[in-house]
Amino acid sequence: MVDGHDRMTEEHMSRRDVMVDGNNQGRETHTSVWRAENIMYYILGILEVVLAFRFVLKLLGANPASGFVDFIYGLSSIFVAPFSAIFTTGEAAGNVVRAELEPATLVAMLVYALIVWGVVRLIDIFITEHPED
Repeated sequence: MVDGHDRMTEEHMSRRDVMVDGNNQGRETHTSVWRAENIMYYILGILEVVLAFRFVLKLLGANPASGFVDFIYGLSSIFVAPFSAIFTTGEAAGNVVRAELEPATLVAMLVYALIVWGVVRLIDIFITEHPED
């Protein structure tokens, strides 16, 4: 007599054998999808860091003549440009610094994160196998 635990173990082993022996392509596809999703999240992370640097540097009134600040502004400007007209930029000018609150950068960070998350979810929907009813 086979109890429920033994039946589950046999079923698990037979599924494992199929995965190891007969479904290597499925495993490779899963690994490729996982890798692609991680690459997209990695690129998003880099973009988010650059945009966060831009936001903080603008907020603190960093000197745009500085090489690093100029590099960050130049690198991030293409990603912020589509959102620059949504809100006006708040400015506070002092004797030495001119600080800006740039909401377009925050909007860009949110939109790009949502786009990447949506693409990853869409890939998961099309790639993930669903159990048959």
